[in-house]
Amino acid sequence: MQKIIIDTNVIVSSLIQRNYPFFIINELFIGDKIQLCVSDELLTEYYEVLKRPKFSKFQDFFVKAESFLVDIETKATKFYPTIILNLISDDDDNMILELADECKADFVITGNTSDFTFSSYKQTKILTPR
Repeated sequence: MQKIIIDTNVIVSSLIQRNYPFFIINELFIGDKIQLCVSDELLTEYYEVLKRPKFSKFQDFFVKAESFLVDIETKATKFYPTIILNLISDDDDNMILELADECKADFVITGNTSDFTFSSYKQTKILTPR
């Protein structure tokens, strides 16, 4: 099973509209076709971002977010990165690469092409949801 790290922006998109991020979350992760890899830091970011008031304008956003977070807590595999990287100016993005290094992720899925300007990190390919 492929090890995947999903950036928070992809999760937000999956909760707002039915598009590629929605497919990744609902068909692949919920359908047990990929192994979602997380760390304590990434989980904290998921929780902090998904409760932002600005998402209240989207119908059922918070209900969907809660359900998704329960799925993550029960189905994702948690890793504990031991290295600290400073390859990207945004520390949150470095956190994702640290996790990728620790779990030997096959893919990082992110919509953040402004910070992730490279196509791979070690064995991990960095892709957009598309």
